Amino acid sequence: MFLHDLLIDAVDGTPETTAVITESESVTFAELLARVERRAAEIASLTAVGDRVAVLAENCVEYIELYYAVPLAGRVLVPLNHRLHPEEWRATLTASGATALYGEPVLLERAAATVDHVLPFTSTDAAFVTSDAVSAPQTTNAQAQDATPEDIAWLIGTSGTTGSPKLAMLSHANLLAAVDATLPARPVGPDDTLLTPFPLCHVAGYNVFVLHRRARPIVLQRSFEPVGLAHMVRDHRVTMLSLAPTMIAMLLEHPDVLDEDLATVRALGYGASPIPGPLLRRVIERWNWDCSQGFGMTELAGNALFLGPEEHRTAATGDARLLTAAGRPSPGIEVRLGADDELLVRAPQVMRGYWNDPAATAAALTDRWLHTGDVARIDDDGLVSIVDRKKDVIVSGGENVASREVEEVLHAHPAVRDVAVIGLPDERWGERVCAVVVTSDPVEAEALIAHCRAQLAGFKTPRRIEFVDTLPRNVAGKVLKHQLRSTFGAPSGSDDAG
Repeated sequence: MFLHDLLIDAVDGTPETTAVITESESVTFAELLARVERRAAEIASLTAVGDRVAVLAENCVEYIELYYAVPLAGRVLVPLNHRLHPEEWRATLTASGATALYGEPVLLERAAATVDHVLPFTSTDAAFVTSDAVSAPQTTNAQAQDATPEDIAWLIGTSGTTGSPKLAMLSHANLLAAVDATLPARPVGPDDTLLTPFPLCHVAGYNVFVLHRRARPIVLQRSFEPVGLAHMVRDHRVTMLSLAPTMIAMLLEHPDVLDEDLATVRALGYGASPIPGPLLRRVIERWNWDCSQGFGMTELAGNALFLGPEEHRTAATGDARLLTAAGRPSPGIEVRLGADDELLVRAPQVMRGYWNDPAATAAALTDRWLHTGDVARIDDDGLVSIVDRKKDVIVSGGENVASREVEEVLHAHPAVRDVAVIGLPDERWGERVCAVVVTSDPVEAEALIAHCRAQLAGFKTPRRIEFVDTLPRNVAGKVLKHQLRSTFGAPSGSDDAG
């Protein structure tokens, strides 16, 4: 089975059912399939089989066209995170070897990309088109005859590291396996509609396929905003939401979010970070939604572990074990603990490897077991809890921040002698980025923040700088970040919210 078969099956059954809804338009499955086939023909006329085709945009119908059309044409989709710095976009374009870039004109202008074909979604913006104008006929046979479900469909960045971004290779089969793992834990009924504000450049976009597997609509909010989300729920009678805990807190706290606007919602799925107990209790007490958590990662093409509604209702009563749990593996997914209690996962949804990086692939995959980089424990009843992140990834507002990337930028400042970047708890964002710095010359915290902001996305820029005389290290020279987290866990120092 291929990704676009989801659309074919939906058209065969209910062609006039709505497939995608945004703030500006709504398309049926029949309309979406026609658009996908035309776009696939366009891509085939511009590029060669196996070429990488990138996309740079916020959530829109055209993005979903490319979800299906690029793999249908036998090419590989490379989503670029629109929140990153242009240098980071260009690094990913270079690493992937992309030959074409689709996107929104304002973002394409910022990217200043040097690929063979730059194609804005708005056809009248010809100033941004570097290829000849394309007028491709509609086709129902865009797919190469020797294509297989094991062909790579997506190359998606795992952390957006500027120097050498790691791109996970996800096949049609990987993404569809993630769909099959999700549906038993988060069933989609014949009357369900899911709304998500998660950006389609993230692996969370696989939820598009989850809904389309059941021929049901997905509602895309261009970017998260609480009142706008509530109005979209009301207007489209949304029954399911997919949010990060940060978004849930904002929804609860906004005075203009009305309960009657959210009356059709029955289920809330969340991810990116655990949900605090008080926040979970407020959701259940106010809205009585069925809550479920999904634990996954880019290398898993989506979620693999799930914690269901009944467990969340028990957790809301104060069950500490459930409040910290990631969940249980979906059917067909194997988990075990490796060295140092690292969580290992083996499943059909595990990526094929990292693009052009055999060393990283060998480190991540052993006999089809994925090394997640998370320290975990597995209870006797199969419940998995994440103890710590071995890779020191910081999750701020649902976005992953690689601490080493921020450290590299700070190390480039002439006044910085040594630095360690850590995540500290934050009520609104889950975690905030904090840099602990040893200086060689006097420098203000604001100057270091500005230095980072000039080179990094806003969510990666430190919100707090702490100055120390020396960093704690073990005998092997490794910084003891757990000591820094303990030392600086309480608010202090410079706190820039920009």
